[in-house]
Amino acid sequence: MSELLRQLPAVDQILAAEDVAALLQRYRREVLVCEVRRALTDWRGRLQRGEVSATRALLLDGICADVVARCRAWERPSVRRVINATGVVLHTGLGRAPLAAAARQALQTAAHYANVELDLPSGQRGERTAHVEAMLCALCRAEAVAVVNNNAAAVLIALSALARGRNVLVSRGQLVEIGGSFRIPDVIESSGARIREVGTTNRTHLRDYEAAIDEQTGAILVVHPSNYRVCGFTAEVALEDLAQLARRSGVPLVYDLGGGVLEDLGQWGLPAEPVVVDELARGADVVTFSGDKVLGGPQAGIIAGARGLVEAMRTNALMRALRCDKLTYAALEATLALYRLRPEALARELPVLSMLCQSGEAVSRRAHALASALQGEWASALRVEVVASRAQAGSGALPLEELPSYAVALALVSGGVEDLARRLRTADVAVVGRIERARLLLDMRAVAEDEVAAMVNALRQALT
Repeated sequence: MSELLRQLPAVDQILAAEDVAALLQRYRREVLVCEVRRALTDWRGRLQRGEVSATRALLLDGICADVVARCRAWERPSVRRVINATGVVLHTGLGRAPLAAAARQALQTAAHYANVELDLPSGQRGERTAHVEAMLCALCRAEAVAVVNNNAAAVLIALSALARGRNVLVSRGQLVEIGGSFRIPDVIESSGARIREVGTTNRTHLRDYEAAIDEQTGAILVVHPSNYRVCGFTAEVALEDLAQLARRSGVPLVYDLGGGVLEDLGQWGLPAEPVVVDELARGADVVTFSGDKVLGGPQAGIIAGARGLVEAMRTNALMRALRCDKLTYAALEATLALYRLRPEALARELPVLSMLCQSGEAVSRRAHALASALQGEWASALRVEVVASRAQAGSGALPLEELPSYAVALALVSGGVEDLARRLRTADVAVVGRIERARLLLDMRAVAEDEVAAMVNALRQALT
């Protein structure tokens, strides 16, 4: 074994090889040296495990090729475009809402110097919230708004500004975990407020809140059950009744909506979800919601409500840490501008809404188009079938609702589909599906018309 390991070339030999030496014209020497040493470590392990056995010349060629491939991989962005064939429209792992064309164009503009905090007419320093404030206030019918980097941050800064060092009343049935480690109790405690639980897990009454309110109460928090439901013998207090109690007691009522629905979804034939303007009208002093869910924009947490309360959040010390950058504001402004369109135009221009409310026939046509392109070329190796599927909105939107959909089911004539799924995920254009009953399902609800050809190419790459 020691004789075999002595066949490994030295670092300087590898750096002097033609292909690697050419890389020194682009990359720093110390960076390349580190990569060469990593490659040598890998090849040393392969030799020790008996995976390779070669002469010094062949080892040198193999290691040089490995180093060149590693350096080429540096040019390939880690964040890549993905075709979402999972059947989950708002897939957290895939970045939730795909942005509208107008928002993508706005990002191109904001990539340059941009007037994020400069009032161009006066030349004076401006407020970054000004880019979206008028539109958000109009859409929410709110006195004031604030924007932070996600909805968890919105809840955090709201409670920090209104109830730090005091109690926050929250129903035990709403002390939930929503998504990756977003636990309401943790957020409350991180804000500097104290949790005061009221009611029970399944039933909370107005009298429970009344008994808990005292001079130490800083806020009442209501959490919308955006990705869960408690069914059966249950009770929760109507928001209107809770708002009256909050007003009588001089305590602000904060409603964590989560989803960010700005329009009644019923007009597109979708199930009802709380609409921001309605919840403010019902008596919430402040609502918080996400920008990258049903709203269809970039990741952001939006706070809307009473001017004095929102202003306390905008001047809170946490705002500096939680504020959004120019790219977020640019994409959010462009997305909100689409809500000026008529409902039928909005459903065309906003990708999330288009995906959620498109007909089953349209999804079926895309599925059959993909299946037809696949059936001839790989008929001997691949079984292809269009099957009925059930899609989901995802990310806590419409949590109990499934959307009728269609998927292309792929099964290999010999072998499982796990490796095929991996190859698709790592293709030049990544395609992510889901595996069910030993078949790879490519659900077409969240796949755009112009992505079908790219899926065919990705499958050709994966299968060859």
